[in-house]
Amino acid sequence: MQRRFMKFNTLAIGETTRQAIDQMGFSEMTPIQERAIPVLLDGKDVIGRSQTGTGKTLAFAIPSVTTIDAARRQPQVLVLLPTRELAIQVAGEFDKLTAFDDALSVALLYGGERFDHQLRALRGGAQIVVGTPGRTLDHLRRGTLRLDQLRIAVLDEADEMLDMGFREDIEGILSQIGHPVQTALFSATMPKPILELAGRFQRNPEKIEVAPKRIVASGIDQKVFVVKKGMKLEALMRLLEVFEMQKALIFCNTKRAVDTVAMQLIDQGYPVSKLHGDIDQSARQAVLTRFTRSKHGALVATDVAARGIDIDDIDLVINYDVPENVEDYVHRIGRTGRAGRKGTALTLAQNRDRFHLEKIEAYTKKKMTREMIPTGSDIQVLKRQQMTEKLASDCKAARGQAENGESDGIYSEILNTLKETGFSSDEIAWALLKQCMPLTAYDETDLNDQIQTVGMGKKGTSSRKRRKGRGHQDPKSGVRIMISAGKKDGAKKGDILGAICGESGISSDEVGDIAVFGHFSTAVVADDQVAKVIASLEGARIKRSVVSASIAGKKKDKKKKGHRPGKHHGKKKKSK
Repeated sequence: MQRRFMKFNTLAIGETTRQAIDQMGFSEMTPIQERAIPVLLDGKDVIGRSQTGTGKTLAFAIPSVTTIDAARRQPQVLVLLPTRELAIQVAGEFDKLTAFDDALSVALLYGGERFDHQLRALRGGAQIVVGTPGRTLDHLRRGTLRLDQLRIAVLDEADEMLDMGFREDIEGILSQIGHPVQTALFSATMPKPILELAGRFQRNPEKIEVAPKRIVASGIDQKVFVVKKGMKLEALMRLLEVFEMQKALIFCNTKRAVDTVAMQLIDQGYPVSKLHGDIDQSARQAVLTRFTRSKHGALVATDVAARGIDIDDIDLVINYDVPENVEDYVHRIGRTGRAGRKGTALTLAQNRDRFHLEKIEAYTKKKMTREMIPTGSDIQVLKRQQMTEKLASDCKAARGQAENGESDGIYSEILNTLKETGFSSDEIAWALLKQCMPLTAYDETDLNDQIQTVGMGKKGTSSRKRRKGRGHQDPKSGVRIMISAGKKDGAKKGDILGAICGESGISSDEVGDIAVFGHFSTAVVADDQVAKVIASLEGARIKRSVVSASIAGKKKDKKKKGHRPGKHHGKKKKSK
């Protein structure tokens, strides 16, 4: 018998928080939420071991919001995370959780964004501060962030923060809190440095551990297609041609994308319905009921709108957009492959999604098969093969009926009438085939992005082997550029090459020698592509860093000199 978890409506929390949880579509808690929320609401410190994607953001966000005095327009909650992406994600959850309380606001602090934008949020009286350690420490040292009213400090993904070298920054931040505060530390693993950190800054923490379970059902075949910018709709329609679905769920990250995708598919003659937050409850229920009862068709939906779907016969899930967090990915593809059935999960990705794909694979401990979007010729060949196999099966069944003295009267009657009219069996068969499989002119455009031949080659082919196979030659004349990502950020030569080619669209033949150092990398780029590459890399993401690029040896603006993404150099602020 499946265990029932504690309901959110049993918690002693504010009405506006309860409304927000309802709007987010949650009713029952996850295991980590059920165990951690009551402890944190009691004011105790917590050290929790839980994997990413288990719902721990709400496990600390709900108690944190409950502790806030809305009348005080100063930081009372501090959450530290290892990367910009995670900080943005967690800040978004706090925004949703405070949606019905106009007195509460969130400040988001991370490197790579101008200080004045973040300063505006802090001066505006944000009670919740979510940030990366380096930028948060920068604000503390500049005096733009004060923690004298802080009530709770949360370290999320603590093991990853320590792995990335943030220990000194974290200790520097926590040491500046001059009064006792409640603390919550969440980590997927509990190595010695984590326990030392807990021992130094926590007071008799309650230890909570949630054992990881199998993340993805073994019967789900996961595939990923890396698509050129602006070509996802065309790619989606080709995949629907190839993967003949009975019932499919297509997930988008936004309501606008749901509307666009559904409209395009309907225009192409697909039986499609849509679900998102702007559709009222009665209409939403009608759509769900119709989809549940149908034998085939597709439903395009956002994550929140699709939470109520519990159908066993969905054979295909398509991530039109890569989900923003791994938990949503697991929830999405878990709609197929149920009750021991086989299922297929397809993900359409772009260059910028590479980091998210790596996080998903690390979390699920299962690789997605890299595949290529089929060309029009590929689809024609496949359609012929499918039709041949289907007809062969039907012919075999007809032969069996004839041998057993059985016949379908109406079919025999039509066939005899056509023969009496003078048509041969071959002519009748040709006409029937033409009706069953009309010739369609499919677009031959290659939709696959350059990343397929760089860092994420088909079936795991390495960039080095693919380049060698293509007879790669360095550009005859080039300029060396410097990129602000290196070994400390987890970057390798393939990542640098993938970012240059993927973001700018240039060929790998226009990129020469690549060298990766501790905190930066260099690459030789063809003379006529330098400006394009530098412009396209500004704000791009390589592994753990949002990067910038410049011509190597050329001095940058003094305001930017020496800044290292995610790190603080400890330099004093110059007087003006």
